[in-house]
Amino acid sequence: MPTATVDGIATRYEMLGSGPPLLMYSPGGFNATIETWRTQGVYPKIKFLDRLPKHHTCIVFDRRECGQSGGRVERITWAHFVAQGAALLDHLGIRRAHLMGGCMGCCPVAAFGVAHPERVLSMVLFWPVGGARYRINTQQRFAEHLAFVQQSGLAQVVATAKASGKSFGQEPQGGPWASVIRNDEAFADAFARQDAEQYRLIVGGMARALFDRDTAPGAEPEDMMRCEIPALVIPGQDAAHATSAARYLQECLPRSDYWDAPVPDQTEEATNAQVLAFLAKADAASQ
Repeated sequence: MPTATVDGIATRYEMLGSGPPLLMYSPGGFNATIETWRTQGVYPKIKFLDRLPKHHTCIVFDRRECGQSGGRVERITWAHFVAQGAALLDHLGIRRAHLMGGCMGCCPVAAFGVAHPERVLSMVLFWPVGGARYRINTQQRFAEHLAFVQQSGLAQVVATAKASGKSFGQEPQGGPWASVIRNDEAFADAFARQDAEQYRLIVGGMARALFDRDTAPGAEPEDMMRCEIPALVIPGQDAAHATSAARYLQECLPRSDYWDAPVPDQTEEATNAQVLAFLAKADAASQ
C-alpha cells in the first residue's frame, strides 16, 4: 500500500473503488488501521469495504500513531487527527469529500466538519464512541500508562511495546506510541531518551484533551450546532458506544438524520443501504 508524508507524518493509505470521494476514519482507539474496517467488532458483519467502493472512491488509512503510520510525541488533540485527514486529501488533490467515521473515528470526523465545513460534503457517524463508562475506562488506561512510566521508566515502555506487539488499548504499559516504537527504531531510541517528566505532562494533557466528557468527544457542542453539514448518525449500544452519545450528536448537529435501528437490525444489507442512500442524497444536494 502507498505511504504519503502528510502533516509531517508518514501515513499508510489505500484507495478503493470509484465515484465521489469518501474519506474514512478507521474504527478503533489506538489501533485504528485500514484492517479494522474488516476485522474489529461489528465491522466484519457490516462489510463496508465490500459495499461502499462500488459507489464511492473510499480513502482508508492508518490513523497517526496506529498501524504502519508514523507519529510524534506531542499533546495530541482531535485537531491533530483532522490535520492528518485534510493533508491526505490535499496530497490526493481532493478539494471536497464525504467523511465517514467508525467508533473513535467519529470524533475526528465531527471535528473536521467544524474546522473545514467547506471541504465536507456530508458526515457518516457509525457507532460513535462515548458515554460515562467509555470516558472512565479510557482515562484509566492513560493513568495506568503514566503509573508504569513513573515506576519503570521510558526505556521499559519501549521494551514492553516491542515485546508485546499490542496496541495501547490492549496493553496500557506500551502507551499511545506503541506501534510507532515498533516500526521506527530511530523514533524508539529518541522516545527512550526524552525527559520523563515532560513526557508525563504531555500524556496527561493529551488524555484530558481527548476524553474530557461523558458523551461523544471530538467537537464542542456550540460549534456543532452551527454546522450545516448533512450528517447520518447510526447508534451503537455497549460500554464504549453509548446510545446516549449518538443521541447527543443528533441533538447538536442541526442537519442530522438519526437511524433509530436497534443493533440486531443493523444488518449488512440494511446498514449499507442506509449509508448509500444518505450519501446519494448528499451528492445530489451538492450539485
